[in-house]
Amino acid sequence: MLNHIVIMGRLVRDPELRRTGNGIAVANFRVAVDRDYVPKDGGERKADFIDCFAWRQTGEFISKYFTKGRMIVVEGRLEMRDWTDKDGNKRTSAEINVANAYFGDSRRDGDSSGSAYGGNPYGGSSYSAPAAPSYGGNNYSAPAGGYGAPASAPASDFAMLEDDDAQLPF
Repeated sequence: MLNHIVIMGRLVRDPELRRTGNGIAVANFRVAVDRDYVPKDGGERKADFIDCFAWRQTGEFISKYFTKGRMIVVEGRLEMRDWTDKDGNKRTSAEINVANAYFGDSRRDGDSSGSAYGGNPYGGSSYSAPAAPSYGGNNYSAPAGGYGAPASAPASDFAMLEDDDAQLPF
């Protein structure tokens, strides 16, 4: 059987990071996902508000790099939770147990992090990235000679052709 869900939306509020009694991190957050259709009467688009939770490194990653309003892509499994409210009524709620999270947008203006993706140049949540140079922003320079070409190609390997098409070999 298959239980796999992927959603993309904006965080309704900052993620809340807590720890269990054993010190295991768990982040709770809510994602607003726009519906694909616009009402025929010209009304506003509707959104679904979906509760999510992420454990361990994934939860720490989300708590560290995502804030209210950021676009997030989460994948995981849908879990139904039964509970009793304060009046004794039985309730059911659906939540996403997040396995991976990805950035759905680039860095916002005024974001102080060095990377275009909020500090993690690898983009995924379940990968523990080693210290690496930042690839975002304007602080990256291409290697000398460009990509795919040696830094200094000997000039004797090439012959200049004139603009006359008759000299082309094909």
